[in-house]
Amino acid sequence: MSTALITGASKGIGKAIAEILASKKIDLLLVARSEDLLKELATYLRSTFSVEVNYLVVDLSQTNAVDKIFDWCVNEKKEINILVNNAGYGLSGPFDKYGIEEHLEMMKVNMNVPVQLIHTFLPMLRRQSKSYILNIASTAAYQSVPGLNVYAATKAFILNFSRGLRYELRKSNISVTVISPGATDTDFPNRASVGEKATKAAEKLNMQPGAVAAIAVNAMFDRRTEVIAGFTNKLTSFFVWLLPKQIAEKIAANIYEL
Repeated sequence: MSTALITGASKGIGKAIAEILASKKIDLLLVARSEDLLKELATYLRSTFSVEVNYLVVDLSQTNAVDKIFDWCVNEKKEINILVNNAGYGLSGPFDKYGIEEHLEMMKVNMNVPVQLIHTFLPMLRRQSKSYILNIASTAAYQSVPGLNVYAATKAFILNFSRGLRYELRKSNISVTVISPGATDTDFPNRASVGEKATKAAEKLNMQPGAVAAIAVNAMFDRRTEVIAGFTNKLTSFFVWLLPKQIAEKIAANIYEL
């Protein structure tokens, strides 16, 4: 029986991934900050798909969060063969709008925690016949984004880290996949305090979390390296690659009203 550990599992893309994996009869270990949402989701998945679902309430920005997750798995006698690093968030606006601790906290959740989780669980993943790591990046990873600058940089890190790790593990039983969604109908704009102009621009291109999750899960099981979710996002990323960097940055800055 396969078991998946999913961070940021209580809503959005993480929740949708959990539902798809449960429909495939994969047991779940769900991690997020909201106990009410986790409890509701776990109850629904158990009753709907007849799978085992456990959850842990933890704030990934807190010290020893990864140790708590690993100890929980060990105490519950759970061996995972799927690790989904979905948790993450953004901060929009000028760089100096936020204190340095706010930036560092976001960087920890978006970059440090996925790296630490992979490093911590790698021996367990190696013990399974087939294992999968799925990292959630963003189309923002393909360029600098004034107005969403540090967030975009964290996702560029995840994209390149995933590709490098994939190569290092190419002869092992572990496959690494990185998925880059674009605008998605989640709570991201609210938590990031995205302005009205950027919010309206995103709404025109929004994908549903379920559609993104389906692309991500299929890519993971197909053992693909890197996937951009959705034709429009692929096309946009291609044009960003074609354009001079200064023009791409100016367009992004205009969207985020800088």
